[in-house]
Amino acid sequence: MKLKIGVFKFTSCSGCQIELLRINENLPGLLNLMDFQNWTMASSNVQQGPYDIAIVEGGISTPEGIEEIKTIRRNSKLLIAIGDCAVFGGIPSIRNWMKQREAEDLVYPKPEHLKSMKVSSIDEYVKVDVYLKGCPPHLDDMLEALKAAILNIRPRLRQHPVCIECKFYENECLLTTYKQACMGPVTAAGCGAICPNVGRTCEGCYGPMSNPNVKSMVERLREIGLTDEDIMRKFRKYAGTSEYYREVARL
Repeated sequence: MKLKIGVFKFTSCSGCQIELLRINENLPGLLNLMDFQNWTMASSNVQQGPYDIAIVEGGISTPEGIEEIKTIRRNSKLLIAIGDCAVFGGIPSIRNWMKQREAEDLVYPKPEHLKSMKVSSIDEYVKVDVYLKGCPPHLDDMLEALKAAILNIRPRLRQHPVCIECKFYENECLLTTYKQACMGPVTAAGCGAICPNVGRTCEGCYGPMSNPNVKSMVERLREIGLTDEDIMRKFRKYAGTSEYYREVARL
């Protein structure tokens, strides 16, 4: 029997779903095992749950969103959070450090009609079974999670830092050699060191690695000339609400 899949979106840019759409090259094998029953970006043929797997993109930023994610959780056996917005709150959570009314006034001409609140990860409200970090997550990680679900096992997802991937590619260290503000030492791998491979610093879009040494990273960034305000913004950008980054992000 095919696994029933639902794909859902909350506060995000839809980039994670666009990455998921690239699954088409692997569809012939997967379609024999999975049935995407609710994916409004891909099909207007929407079927209601329950689902075997719910794939959720985006953070929660409205009261309606809280109720919807709870309903999705009740109707799903397995819930996969895809992307930084779902896992940490992501870039939209940067506004959490502003007063809510100030953020609304900057964006909307009539904010009095809004029912909005601080942006949070989905596990603020429901249990998440699998976390796929990234902005967006790599398609390989998405496929790994789906294949693991088919086999009813835990997916093998990398928790080591981007620095390990840089070593695989024999990249010179942008932080220690060139004194550039690279977040690789505290950022989870999975992207293939895509930015350092072309000489650009890691921005930290996969969020914290397993048990990152944040204190040492802050000291190193200070040594190369970053101010405390610069450092704070570095840690806020993608995963400021995470348990590892909360202190330096001043949440």
